[in-house]
Amino acid sequence: MNASLKVTKIGNSAGVVLPKELLAHLDVAIGQTVSVTRTPHGIELRGPSADFDAQMAAAREVMARRKRALRELAK
Repeated sequence: MNASLKVTKIGNSAGVVLPKELLAHLDVAIGQTVSVTRTPHGIELRGPSADFDAQMAAAREVMARRKRALRELAK
């Protein structure tokens, strides 16, 4: 898919509107996070990964259980 996207002002930032065909290709819904990576060929957009969500849930659980130890390690 080749498309030109217009950069618009959003508060003090700038943004682009992604067409629904691109959102469908990325398998992204409104409100979800898109990963942006710089590559030697340009910019790469990726939709959310089910694996990543499961890993983050596990990490949050460990951080909640080990809050005191992590606080000590951060000093």
